[in-house]
Amino acid sequence: MERAIAMAQKSRSEGGIPIGSVLVRNGELLAEGHNKRVQELNPILHGEMDCLNNAGRIGSFAGTTIYSTLMPCYMCAGTIVQFKIKKVIVGESRTFEGAREFMESHGVEVIDLDLPECVNMMEDFIEKNPKLWNEDIGEL
Repeated sequence: MERAIAMAQKSRSEGGIPIGSVLVRNGELLAEGHNKRVQELNPILHGEMDCLNNAGRIGSFAGTTIYSTLMPCYMCAGTIVQFKIKKVIVGESRTFEGAREFMESHGVEVIDLDLPECVNMMEDFIEKNPKLWNEDIGEL
């Protein structure tokens, strides 16, 4: 999760939304990414999507775990389910409920660490950038 948090901080330092993600298998980092919607003007480049894109063609995603600083949205959750990633560990879901029930209903184990660092990072961002945040979550 530390690496996902670092990726979220990187996104924020670039003027983007502070959400980071990493993909791990057997303790080995396969890929990392962060939300790049602002930086690349790409509406679907959420943290998880960037991470999975950076993983490239790894064949099967069996045995992988994806970490995200924030509970995945339905778009990212759909990709997680499609790729048969069976475990998602999130930093928090207080600021965004996301698609936990959807993932769990498809056999994905979801662990919410409820980390104050992740909550504070998102609360600060949302307070300072409400329009950008609402755009990201489709609430404009």
